[in-house]
Amino acid sequence: MTARVGVVTFPGSLDDGDAARAVRLAGAEPVRLWHGDAELHGVDAVVLPGGFSYGDYLRCGAIARFAPVMEKIVDASRGGLPVLGVCNGFQILCEAHLLPGALTRNQHLHFRNRDQVLRVESTSTAWTNAFQPGQEILIPVKNGEGCYVADTATLDALEAEGRVVARYVGGNPNGSQRDIAAITNPAGNVVGIMPHPEHAVEALTGPSLDGLGFFTSVLKHLVGAPA
Repeated sequence: MTARVGVVTFPGSLDDGDAARAVRLAGAEPVRLWHGDAELHGVDAVVLPGGFSYGDYLRCGAIARFAPVMEKIVDASRGGLPVLGVCNGFQILCEAHLLPGALTRNQHLHFRNRDQVLRVESTSTAWTNAFQPGQEILIPVKNGEGCYVADTATLDALEAEGRVVARYVGGNPNGSQRDIAAITNPAGNVVGIMPHPEHAVEALTGPSLDGLGFFTSVLKHLVGAPA
């Protein structure tokens, strides 16, 4: 049976179509979810896409965390549902307290848009098992508030528990502490990443095909997950 991966659209989302295309290219069925949905329509995993949900008012992701669909996603994620938050989606996951820390204004106060090398640090998550430990990948980064920050105790815990999923290589585009580009929850089913894997899934439009591994990973995870 084909896996069904939900892609949420919030007011202000702009990468939801790209995320749905990435899901389809990976071999799954994308299911469009609306921010006001009161159910997840039986999806096997969820992607929170990039963009500017609710205009980034208050703080990026601060309003989106209260969307009706997020209540269902938070509950389901605690039961093991794989959830990937990309850029604004990462911000939403932090605001919803599914991931620790926060994403703040880039240290240089400029929007950064470029192709970025990442080093995959953890391949034990639902979204990174298709990679090799230490593998370097090239995917786009585009954000104005992508600086990952957390207190020292949280950063040390992420390091000690192997929950840093990816780091920036060859220059940190936003000043994130310890060059962190992606992190996971303790269970490994929830991952937040600031760069955009959905923009590196086909040769015509991306700098590489490296982003596709995030979406094939979750399919591999779902095949191996208990029924």
